[in-house]
Amino acid sequence: MALPPSKKIPLVNDGNVVISTNGTESTHSAVLHRNLHHAPKTVVSAEGIYITLSNGQKILDATGGAAVSCLGHGNKRVKEALQKQMDEISYCHSLFFSVNAAERLGEELCKGTDGKMARAWICSSGSEAMEAALKLSRQYWLESVPPQPQRVRFIARRESYHGITLGALGVSGHVTRRALYEPLLNKNISHVSPCNAYRGMKDGETEAQYVERLAKELDDELQRVGPDTVCAFIAEPVVGAVTGCVPAVPGYFKAMKAICDKYGVLMIMDEIMSGMGRSGTLHAWEQEGIVPDIETIGKGLGGGYAPVAGILINPRVVDVLSKGTGAFSHGQTYQGHPIACAAAAEVQAIVREQNLVQNCKEMGVHLEKGLKSRLSDHPNVGNIRGKGLFWGVEFVKDKVTKEPFDPKDAIAMGVHEKGIEPPFNISLYPGTGVADGRAGDVAIIAPAYNVTKEEIELVVDLTARVIEEFFKEV
Repeated sequence: MALPPSKKIPLVNDGNVVISTNGTESTHSAVLHRNLHHAPKTVVSAEGIYITLSNGQKILDATGGAAVSCLGHGNKRVKEALQKQMDEISYCHSLFFSVNAAERLGEELCKGTDGKMARAWICSSGSEAMEAALKLSRQYWLESVPPQPQRVRFIARRESYHGITLGALGVSGHVTRRALYEPLLNKNISHVSPCNAYRGMKDGETEAQYVERLAKELDDELQRVGPDTVCAFIAEPVVGAVTGCVPAVPGYFKAMKAICDKYGVLMIMDEIMSGMGRSGTLHAWEQEGIVPDIETIGKGLGGGYAPVAGILINPRVVDVLSKGTGAFSHGQTYQGHPIACAAAAEVQAIVREQNLVQNCKEMGVHLEKGLKSRLSDHPNVGNIRGKGLFWGVEFVKDKVTKEPFDPKDAIAMGVHEKGIEPPFNISLYPGTGVADGRAGDVAIIAPAYNVTKEEIELVVDLTARVIEEFFKEV
């Protein structure tokens, strides 16, 4: 099934590059956009869950960009907090100074874990956060008593994504995003199977048996490479764009943590996309009955009001550094940036004061019910899954065999493009490679945490109509 000639053709289908157009849009720009042949639409204003384009079109932002805008757009409290911080100071070097905003944010974040995480480290992007997590886990072993310098390896999962910088990309299992840079990536990394019940469970296999099989696979991999050579196991509690909001089956993370503890391996949980309330609890790991050693956070941390991400660190890790060098051997120019910290601190205060995590959970129930009611019987919808306000609709060529579409058909991007067009005017987040790293398409829905039931009903209706109309046309 290919898109009609009038439709837009993908140039690179790696989840990062937007598609070319049929030549009707100007590509003259001094900006190196994600695609040299495509001029993205220009936003001139935004308020709440709506974005207004330069042509006057009003788009319902049903995904907060990449599951980022957790409070929607134009929040007055956050804007005032940013102005207040700029009146105090916009930048200072964290090697010499701290600011009240950073201290407030750190306190807010650690309190949000009920003390299960002891320190916060703040940077500007999720990729930077993962780089810091990798370095910190390595330093942990160097400063352990006795030191274990032989621990240089990481184990992650296939069909995963942890960031676009070389270190973060190295631990990622995203086949197409890795492809160009494979020769540059760290070779001390291996990948085990993801926990994806729709794609991974065998016929007749129970969830408990599936968990047991995956736990054995991790144990076998540790034995293969030598458990005393591994720094950490890395996983997303709810996998983001790479598989489209796939949660683990019950008991999976407890089993993985038990294997890690068996060999003393650290567990890094990547909650950059699924955390900070998005999955219906402030931290997705709260639903798994475990506590990670290091957690990466981002996106919903600052709600898009400033570039901000970070890591939360277990007391176990902090204690080793405290008794060792007493310092994290890593630093960046914009680490703990005052404006970023002020934005994130205010966003998190609003989320807590307005009980938005609970709203995320409750509205997620309505979103799930609506999507399944409208789309479960669609012949090209294979699976609908997620948690909280983080849901994915996976598209298949054959509902029975679960056969994905050919990547060249660009189904997910086609659904996104159809949604952007009138009369729908809704932005849905496209994901690719969800079946095997190359093939497989998904549309992600991730509205703001303060979304209302009426707005959820509108999102469901528009999403269903877009999908129905798209497949009717192709």
